Amino acid sequence: MGKAKGAFRLTSLDAEAERLGLHATMALADARAMIPRLVVVEEDRAADAALLYAVADWCDRYTPLVALDGEDGLLLDISGCTHLFGGEAALGRDCLLRLKRQGFTLRAAIAGTARAAWGVARYGRGGIVPPDGESEALWPLPTAALGLEAARQHGLARMGLTHIADLETRPRAPLAARFGRDLLDRLDQALGRLPQALSPRRPLPDCMAERRFAEPLAHEAGIRAALAGLEESLAGMLEARGEGARLFEASFFRSDGAVRRLGIETGMPLRDPAALDRLFALKLDALADPLDPGFGFDLIRLSAGATEPFAVDQGTLAAGGKEEPDEAAAERALTEVADAIAARIGPDRVRRFLAQDSHDPERAALAVPALRHGELVRLGLSPDWPAPSAAPERPLRLLSRPEPIEVLAEIPDGPPTRFRWRRVLHEVAKAEGPERIAAEWWATTGRIAPTRDYFRVEEPGGRRFWLYRDGLYGREAAHPPWFMHGLFA
Repeated sequence: MGKAKGAFRLTSLDAEAERLGLHATMALADARAMIPRLVVVEEDRAADAALLYAVADWCDRYTPLVALDGEDGLLLDISGCTHLFGGEAALGRDCLLRLKRQGFTLRAAIAGTARAAWGVARYGRGGIVPPDGESEALWPLPTAALGLEAARQHGLARMGLTHIADLETRPRAPLAARFGRDLLDRLDQALGRLPQALSPRRPLPDCMAERRFAEPLAHEAGIRAALAGLEESLAGMLEARGEGARLFEASFFRSDGAVRRLGIETGMPLRDPAALDRLFALKLDALADPLDPGFGFDLIRLSAGATEPFAVDQGTLAAGGKEEPDEAAAERALTEVADAIAARIGPDRVRRFLAQDSHDPERAALAVPALRHGELVRLGLSPDWPAPSAAPERPLRLLSRPEPIEVLAEIPDGPPTRFRWRRVLHEVAKAEGPERIAAEWWATTGRIAPTRDYFRVEEPGGRRFWLYRDGLYGREAAHPPWFMHGLFA
């Protein structure tokens, strides 16, 4: 029951209510007049949608191409999947039986086109439509089986066109002129004369491997062993295609209908099953909500997405073999560490820096997710870092916000001889600078910031600081303020 057009109306009915002559959209007052003891429950659209999504997740066990169909239906593209279940009839029986055991009332149809299956399931008796039998199955059905809105159904009925067979035997041009080309397109899609696109809820994986179990698998050791076997199989598929993947997802289908998914992302293309197994082991160990098998998993699937060409560098297997360059090996090792940490704490919490084409310290580096670092570098979105030197000119760590300091200098525009920062007085033994950095006028809106003179200073104890004078003495400010901006290691 829900409220529509200013009145409470029936929105869905069970089989007994339909048998008693009630129908959807009927006013609740009229329904109670017919059946005084009618039991009604207020609808909860959010809960209904969540339940439909859960059923759609469960249906992934039959095919990865599952699409939502309105508020109460699903469309499954089972092309190429039926042999895994012993044919279309066996797949349909298995699906219906499992869902009925979970308490659902449903009707299903299998046909050569999505629109034919939709019409037979909703307005026919369901079942399997034989190959090339869409015409015979659809002609006795009402025009509503094409998914037409009520206004067009009413217009067709006024012309005596109440069944799909009536449309098929009429001239097409007058129908298109009066009811729109879409009417004929729907008819042609249902009969297989026009293709119909299906929009799955989840993107189709580039490559996947799965294993079904005659008896549900409930022991952790067995689950991990099954997952390791799928990693080997998937790695073999990727190797045969000459590719690696940066996105992997393991799906665990429980026998009671629950589905649990675990995903990992890598910074570089990967197809090494041992490395993949380590990442999934870290992911499983770090779960706040442990993987609960319940009565056991009857299907485990491992899929790969975001695949890329994967070139393997031949190691030193014989004399004269070429080893991986030091820079490439170091980058790969760093990426593996980032992947491992991201698998435990999340991909958005591990970041790396990209060099930026700017002298401004705040703009000179950009923090990005570590898993996207390699992709952004390959796209040329980061220039090369400056060559390292024995004495770095800038600190590795900047303060999140420059902090004001009190400075005593021998000459107004010279380096400081002492300064006070966070209530502590620091004597300066050595000073280098200034490094003068003017504001980037092309990247500034409004008032242009003053020129900064940066100094590297060192205490007698060896601690080094990076501080600056904010403005040119006598030209941009009479007494320019000083700020602490970073600490050297």
